[in-house]
Order: sequence, then structure tokens, then C-alpha cells
Amino acid sequence: MITLVAFIATLGLLVSFHEFGHFLAARLCGVRVLRFAVGFGKPLFTYHAKNKTEWVLAAIPLGGYVKLLDGRDRAQIISATEKSESFDQKPLWQRSLIVAAGPLANFLLAIILFALIYVSGAPQLPAVLRAPPENSIAAKMGVIEGDKVTGLKRVGSDSDFMHQSSEFESVISWNALRWELMDVLTEREGFLLEIETPTGGRFVKTFKVGDLPPLSPEKDPLLALGIMPKHIPLSEWQELKLSPIDAMSFAAERVWLITKVSVRLMAGIFTGETSVKQLGGPISIADMAGKSAQVGWQPFLAFLALMSISIGLLNLAPFPMLDGGQLLYDAWELVAGKRISVSTQEHLQKVGFLLLISFSLLALFNDLQRYFSP
Repeated sequence: MITLVAFIATLGLLVSFHEFGHFLAARLCGVRVLRFAVGFGKPLFTYHAKNKTEWVLAAIPLGGYVKLLDGRDRAQIISATEKSESFDQKPLWQRSLIVAAGPLANFLLAIILFALIYVSGAPQLPAVLRAPPENSIAAKMGVIEGDKVTGLKRVGSDSDFMHQSSEFESVISWNALRWELMDVLTEREGFLLEIETPTGGRFVKTFKVGDLPPLSPEKDPLLALGIMPKHIPLSEWQELKLSPIDAMSFAAERVWLITKVSVRLMAGIFTGETSVKQLGGPISIADMAGKSAQVGWQPFLAFLALMSISIGLLNLAPFPMLDGGQLLYDAWELVAGKRISVSTQEHLQKVGFLLLISFSLLALFNDLQRYFSP
């Protein structure tokens, strides 16, 4: 029951916030919203507002949509007096803003959720390392169990190690270090780690680009690197508690970092560096939502933030039927000086639909293998 409730709450919040981004931008640009729907299938609740927007809550909570007054929609008949409120009559920048507002709302939601965690005080696992695997890079460099990472410095290429002068970035927790390491590994940058030994000594370990493990769909890059956290009792974790302004700033930095890493990992599916087996569908989402909710409200909010980032990025993918596909049409219009024809767009929508169905079926297949294979 907890898993089901958490799953519905997850999709309901994330989809509603995404669609509300489209809705708010449309209203600010003077476009009439015909329908704001959360879910698909048979309507469970319908409300007709004075501004002629129909608000719908449907039975299947696996998505949602905002339907705008649009002259390019063959099913709509628009009178001369309504044209000023039609989406297709607005300038390009306003149409692009309305399309981009959904994904941007997801990123904003992620920032707000992370900020709530940091304002309330979040326990942080210290960046103390366990003994690295025998053949890992960290083991060859002499890293031992109990070493604590206190700082990280990025170095663009191996030739830059001789004349780098920037300060070390402070490492406040293992979670922060993990995302920083994933950032430098996916960017293929060298880096320095400032380490404090169990006896109080300090030294710096150099990880050059040529030393880094290649990204592989079969291996965890951090495990290949040999940088993994040591198990530490919760009573010894440190609390991160920030003021509202500092929390929003820190949360924005965290969302930007996670977004960069996620984009590279998504791109890795097409280059072979990321396995398609990592794609998850509704079963995975429900399972993670239920587990995080049972641990506590902070882990659940963190899960929601990560899912919100994922939804924002997914919708920005340049596929027809997604927001990114529409932005690609807008880019074509900006360059070519004319819009893609309605018939061409309809054909592309069909291709996009087939692509989305294919990826959805692949994600569902991964779920079934992950949770039901013997």
C-alpha cells in the first residue's frame, strides 16, 4: 500500500508541476488553455473554470497534458475573435517559452525539494573511504581504508597538472563527492583529491586522465576507480543545515551537477558507454518510490527531486511528441524563416510515437527482468 500511494504521489506531483509550467507560461503569454489534464483514461473529476479551462483528473495516473487553443490543430475551429488567444498566432519566442516551461518547472521543483531537505537539516555520510579493490586505481595509488576526502580539484588535461593553481573544492559528504567524481569521470577530466589519513596526516593524490577507467556499461565507474564509502553508523554522520537562501543556492548547484552527469549518461546509451538495461519503467519507479518513502520523508523528497530532473531531461530530448521535438521545430523555423508544414509535423509525430512506445516497452522489459527473473 505504501508503494502504491508513493507511486501515485510521485507521478501526480511531477506531472502536475510539469504541466503547470506549460499552463502558467501559456496564460502569461495570453494563450487560452482549453484543458489541463492529470492522468489518462476516464475522467474522475472535471471542473470548468470561468476562463474556459477544463480541469480534469483522470483514472490512469501515468501522465498528463495541457491542451491549448491552436489553429494548427485540425480538430479545432477558431473564430476571428479567438485568434489573438491562439498558440499558433504568438511570436516564436513566446511559443518556445511555453514549450520549454514544462521541463524548466521540473528543474525548479527539484531545486525546491532539495532546498527543503537542506533547510530542515540533512544527515550526511562522511566521505571516508573503505579499502579499495586490489586492482583498482586508488589501490595502486596507496589509498587505504579510513582515508577521508576533504577536497577535490579538477584538472582539464594531463598537461594542465604542471600549471594548475585553483583552490580545492571542499568535500562535505560522500554524496557530494560521488556526484563530483561522476562529473569528472563522464567529462574525462583529471583531478586531485585532498585526503586526511586516519592518523591525522594530509596528502594529495593525483588522478590523471590517462589513469581513469574507461566508462563501460558493465562496470560501476567508481568501483573501477576504487573510491567507495566506508560503512559508518548513522550516529556519526554530520548534519547539513542551511538558511533558506543558502539552501536554494546549494540546491541549484546540486541540480546543475546532477543534470550534467545525467545528460552524459543518457548520451552514453547511443555511444555504448551506458547500458540500455539501466532504463527503468513504472515498476522500477514504484519500487524506488515505496522504498524511499519507507525510509523517511527526506529520502522520498530526494527521490522526487531526482525523478523530476529525469522527467525534465526526458522531455527535452529532441524526439517528436516531446517538448524537445517541438523546440527542434522552433529552431528550424528560426533558421529557415518558415514553419514546418502541418502534414510533415504529423508524420514526424507518428515516428516519435513509435520511438516512445519502443523505449517504454524496453523499460518495461527491463523492469520485468529485474524484478521477476528467477
